Amino acid sequence: MQYNEIKIKVATRDAQTAEAIANLVVPYGIYIEDYSDIEELAPQIAHVDLIEQELLERDRDHAVIHLYIPAQENPLEAISFLRARLDAAGIAHAIRWEKVEEEDWATAWKQFYHPTHIGSRLVVCPSWEPYAPQPQEVVLTLDPGMAFGTGTHETTRLCLELLEQVVTPGTSLLDVGTGSGILAVAALLLGARSAVGVDIDEVAVRVATENAQQNGVAGRAAFLAGDLTQKVEGTYQVVTANIVADVILRLLPDLGRFLQPGGDFIASGIIDTREQELVEAVAAAGYRIVEVRRLGGWVAIHARRA
Repeated sequence: MQYNEIKIKVATRDAQTAEAIANLVVPYGIYIEDYSDIEELAPQIAHVDLIEQELLERDRDHAVIHLYIPAQENPLEAISFLRARLDAAGIAHAIRWEKVEEEDWATAWKQFYHPTHIGSRLVVCPSWEPYAPQPQEVVLTLDPGMAFGTGTHETTRLCLELLEQVVTPGTSLLDVGTGSGILAVAALLLGARSAVGVDIDEVAVRVATENAQQNGVAGRAAFLAGDLTQKVEGTYQVVTANIVADVILRLLPDLGRFLQPGGDFIASGIIDTREQELVEAVAAAGYRIVEVRRLGGWVAIHARRA
């Protein structure tokens, strides 16, 4: 059977952020070619003379991220999303794709995708996996593929854990860079009154709308296509932004127009090397840092407006 292989070439310094963006497209079937530290790592596995010369001659300045999606999915939709997110993050890149053969790829990856418990109540579950929730649990049904975020990546998990703490009955939420809509849908399932999600990619908006319908919350959700808060109106008690550090910095000057006094701001997609920069920027914008969470080299910031 055929499937689509998408290759993203970026500078090695941008590989972590690009990987996070790639995980928004598909949480399975990703691997990264990065030879920047092969000579440092070689002594851990063998004498350097035993390493193939061809490997030692590989490009040390660039990494290549490989994504695999089923043949029936349109790779151009994924590429459009990737280009938009990488451009927004200021990451120079080259993308190409081709069809390759793999036996039963369309279903084999399902064995690696099971119900994911997040926080104390939330369970993210694929539609094909039977699951009997406990009385206090909230089940969010979400399938991988062109979903742009399924809860398996550290940044999404951190945001969901923080959302569980701040969402109360009646909460209104704005999710900037909504992707699959997972944060907006989760907030509604946790008891929020309404949620608005915005994304630069129209495919993401369509997928988010479908996910809201699948989870029975479409009547309280709205998804918009636009750059950051370009088309957003009104004010909200909670604003989430699981994007990348540079885009969060772009968002901060306008955040006060949409976040109500006393409201909560949850930001992630931040690699740990930029934690201090983002914490200082959020505080300088007039927000009190409530909590900083870390997981697997990624950081989420929970801040509150005075």
